Amino acid sequence: MIQWLKLSHHRHSGKLRPHEHTSYGPLGVLLVVVGFILSAYTVYAATPYTGPESGSVALGGTVPKAPPTVASTITNPKSGQRFGESPITVSGTCTKGTLVEVFKNNIFAGSSPCDDNGKYSLQIDLLYGRNVLFSRVYDVLNQAGPDSKKITVFYDASAAQADPFTSLNFNDAQLLLNTNAVYRGAFPGQDISVPVEILGGTAPFAINLEWGDANNNIYSRKTNNTFNASHAYEKPGTYQITLQSTDAEGRVAFLTVAAVVNGQVLASGSSDQSSASGGLFGNSPLVAQMLTLWPLYTALVGIVIAFWLGERREKRVLASRGFLVHSQRTL
Repeated sequence: MIQWLKLSHHRHSGKLRPHEHTSYGPLGVLLVVVGFILSAYTVYAATPYTGPESGSVALGGTVPKAPPTVASTITNPKSGQRFGESPITVSGTCTKGTLVEVFKNNIFAGSSPCDDNGKYSLQIDLLYGRNVLFSRVYDVLNQAGPDSKKITVFYDASAAQADPFTSLNFNDAQLLLNTNAVYRGAFPGQDISVPVEILGGTAPFAINLEWGDANNNIYSRKTNNTFNASHAYEKPGTYQITLQSTDAEGRVAFLTVAAVVNGQVLASGSSDQSSASGGLFGNSPLVAQMLTLWPLYTALVGIVIAFWLGERREKRVLASRGFLVHSQRTL
């Protein structure tokens, strides 16, 4: 054994050393910085995305996928039914997440999104006489699926107008509405444009356009030239746009189409006030992170304050017993 290598305990003098406290100043600054970052992150999580900012560059793309393979069906009306008035309700089954377009004599008649139960329903105008109806599904990439089985119904407007025909006669007096604004996408706060085409009828025309969000516009047209109607939605979601027109002879035309507004859709049943304050945040994809970070931060602040108060109390106790003064004098 090496003799000069010795280990011995330090002899305690029995004197108290001056109290060395924690560096609360830097720790407090660190907590303030973390709190500021966490607050900014919370504001970001609670703010809905309303589209590309001014001056930014937006990139778009699609991921290739197979088009729908399952056709929609028409369960109502039944083939062979006759109607004395228009519009009528067309409904059936479909694949969830698709858009259903209905055609009459190969003319677009209206569109509706497929709901969560795999069903759709919309109202369409009929042509005088014979109407061959079928539906077609589209996916989010606007890829068409197979057509449904065709059914035939009849619109007996009057005895003189009940002759069957299978194509649209633009010289006919019947009033029709058309648009190519099917499943048109936009962001909240941005205008969505709907081109409206008036077919047939007798000028002047009055068009009432209901946007599906409790707003509507009335347009007066002296000719049947195509015009654009625009509207900005406040919230994301899928809306049913309804167009109804009358002409100078009292004829009525009807058309419904679906429009989508991009963004995070709010949970059903939430009030406008909760949506403006906590509703958007409550439905944010970042909610799980926020529910974890804020409690941890609050606990950390509480721990630091508890240590600081405990240290102050310890100082007062030692000072009351004269330990601090004695230790400072003996050193």
